[in-house]
Amino acid sequence: MLKETERWLSNRSWSVTDRPLHRLMSAKRATGSSVSVVLPALNEEETVGEIVAIIRHDLMQQVPLVDEIVVVDSGSTDRTAQVAAAAGARVVHRDEILPRIPAVPGKGEVLWRSLLVTSGDIVCFIDADLKEFSSDFVSGIVGPLLTEPGVDLVKAMYDRPLGGTAGQGGRVTELMARPLLNMHWPQLAGFVQPLGGEYAARRSLLEQLPFPVGYGVELGMLVDALHLVGLDALAQVDVGVRKHRHQDGQALGRMSAAIYRTAQLRLARGHLIRPALTQFERGGDGFEPRTYSVDTEERPPMVEISEYQKRRAA
Repeated sequence: MLKETERWLSNRSWSVTDRPLHRLMSAKRATGSSVSVVLPALNEEETVGEIVAIIRHDLMQQVPLVDEIVVVDSGSTDRTAQVAAAAGARVVHRDEILPRIPAVPGKGEVLWRSLLVTSGDIVCFIDADLKEFSSDFVSGIVGPLLTEPGVDLVKAMYDRPLGGTAGQGGRVTELMARPLLNMHWPQLAGFVQPLGGEYAARRSLLEQLPFPVGYGVELGMLVDALHLVGLDALAQVDVGVRKHRHQDGQALGRMSAAIYRTAQLRLARGHLIRPALTQFERGGDGFEPRTYSVDTEERPPMVEISEYQKRRAA
């Protein structure tokens, strides 16, 4: 590990217990900062309601740390929107945001559009499939942005059990993202969960970043933030254990392909040779190929969008 990364690991890695809520509230009042929580959601009716309810109770009613909770529904066919609204979130459909630009499927697309329907100086992203959720996920990653003026982006770090076994989750992280970061961006090698969906950042940073529309958004954001604001503006906070719905191996393969392509674009911005991934499933006549397109589209920095510029000026 680089000496710079070792130093960063000591100076920019914290625990949620390092910043109790009363300290965060004092810092929020002193800075005048507002906090938005965004949950990107697609068919998450089983978990989204409890997450919203816990955040509202712990961080809006007991202490006013969070100013708004917005669930951006990206086309759910279940009761995700109704459950989220009943729990107290403002629900916005992805296609209603910036209709001038047709939406494409993907998590990054939803996160990018969320900047237009939130108002917080600090934007906190939380995945909507978390089980046994704790509001520490929010307060932990928002905390350094309130107390450390030089920090612009904070990732959550946690244990990720798989099938009851500790530390075996995050398979795409270990097999794809971590090798890529260690080899090509070793300054970022200290991030425990570089692909984790729980992170917070200053709006002033997010609006300057391009957003890969799909699964590459987390890796792309880390790499781009490193180049834009430097390693010391990035941090991570230990929030305990993350439990969520795990995807099957083929879905992880497609995720890995998108992440690799995101890295490739940032390494070379080179010619796209073959933006597709072929996988195999056993059928009646043996193994049958299934080919999927790989996410390659990216949305420009939100600050370049005219509707966003008008909103800021209003």
